[in-house]
Amino acid sequence: MYIINHRKIFFMLSTLLIAGSVLAVFVYGFNLGIDFKGGSLLEISYATSRPAPESIKESLDTLNIGTYILSPSGDLRYILKSRDLTPGEKMVVLGAFQKDSVNPAKEERFNSIGPVVGDQLKNKAMIAIVIVIICIVLFITFAFRKVSRPVASWKYGLATIVALAHDVIIPTGIFVTWTHFRGGEIDLLFVTALLAILGYSVHDTIVVFDRVRENLRESLNLSLSSKVTFEQTVGKSVTQTFGRSINTSLTIFFALVALYFIGGESTKDFAFVLLVGIIAGTYSSIFVASPLLVTLEKFQKKV
Repeated sequence: MYIINHRKIFFMLSTLLIAGSVLAVFVYGFNLGIDFKGGSLLEISYATSRPAPESIKESLDTLNIGTYILSPSGDLRYILKSRDLTPGEKMVVLGAFQKDSVNPAKEERFNSIGPVVGDQLKNKAMIAIVIVIICIVLFITFAFRKVSRPVASWKYGLATIVALAHDVIIPTGIFVTWTHFRGGEIDLLFVTALLAILGYSVHDTIVVFDRVRENLRESLNLSLSSKVTFEQTVGKSVTQTFGRSINTSLTIFFALVALYFIGGESTKDFAFVLLVGIIAGTYSSIFVASPLLVTLEKFQKKV
């Protein structure tokens, strides 16, 4: 019952985190990758050893290619993401990677994505997230259709929407801040991470809601004098599922930590977003979604 009784504190913390995340997005903006705004992707490999990134960046900075992202790949490769390069500019960039004739730089692949394709991917990514949220809410409303007292089934869906928004906005704001100071970009892997976070979050929330449903059914079988309040039922449900939620989250958390530190450079940002999302999703299912049901029930009584 501690979580339910002190729900205003947790609501305030979530509000501050969401406000900070939204502010970060407005201040720093989205550093969109070539998947969304178009550009070029050049992968370079070396025969024996990979030069230090500082020496490569020093050469690239002298070229007129605008903002770019240079990322190590494997043990002997670099991936360069930049604006769309002409064939002539590409040859000049290749020269910047050539540091030693004994250890030649070799072009492994070169992809160019036009801005039209980038716009299409951006729109499809936004549509995908919206469709996922709508489907999740419809499913929850349908699954809890027989639970109409004291809170209507659609309000379970409303609580889920708030939790999902919480779990998308906070990782987005933190990642935008991360990319601003540490480098990185918003690409399709970022969208994939958000969709994975949505799936995990709603799964964790449904587990708690399902326990609320079972406890409500039990309370209906009790005599009128023994019935517990809805607030007590939700508090009991959260307590019963608290250990399960934490243990499940820790299992995924440790796997993602290993992926971040041991995995390749190309998956680091992906793992980082998931790490933040897992923490936010676990928090929202316990400290936001379930207490919000109690708030909705109390507001319903006042109305």
